[in-house]
Amino acid sequence: MREDGYLTFALGKGRLANKTMELFEQLGISCEEMHDKNSRKLIFVNEEQKLRFFLAKGPDVPTYVEYGAADIGVAGRDTILEENKNVYEVLDLGFGKCRMCVCGPAEAAELLLHHERIRVASKYPNIARDYFYNRKYQTVDIIKLNGSVELGPLVELSDVIVDIVETGSTLKENGLEVLEEVCPLSARMIVNPVSMRMETERIKGLVDRIRQLLKTK
Repeated sequence: MREDGYLTFALGKGRLANKTMELFEQLGISCEEMHDKNSRKLIFVNEEQKLRFFLAKGPDVPTYVEYGAADIGVAGRDTILEENKNVYEVLDLGFGKCRMCVCGPAEAAELLLHHERIRVASKYPNIARDYFYNRKYQTVDIIKLNGSVELGPLVELSDVIVDIVETGSTLKENGLEVLEEVCPLSARMIVNPVSMRMETERIKGLVDRIRQLLKTK
């Protein structure tokens, strides 16, 4: 919360921001500036409601919230877990649902039953490491990839991958399948700890209103 009384939101660009604003508008929270597709502005303001909004790349949202550049953020749970910032996760917004899974060829399932060392490719090395080390107690070599991680097992770079699965069609087309589920994912609202302490009533009021709205859907 800024000293000027504004509450600032950091929203993940694209579908996440669009869905979030659709939700907010059902509560009477809007920002006309954001409807201008030709605008080059980086920060959008609702003067009447004392609200600011800015769009950021998904992985940056928790950083903006942790450091107080934004009071509230909306990001995918995969991003929140991977970035592991000091923020409060206060609400599951219920959209953007998918799963984080361990995937690979069917024969790789055997490698997950024993505690032998395997290679795991992922865009999410922290999530993969936490899952294997702290939940499965299996030693693994984590290989960070930025592109199509499905290639990992196909070119024998890795035994399995840890990645987001929505429909599973890409896996199937490449002879891979879901072997284990790491965790369910969806869009989540996060809050800066100091903002929560300083503006408890305002932030909790907003969270409660959104929660009630989601119950009616």
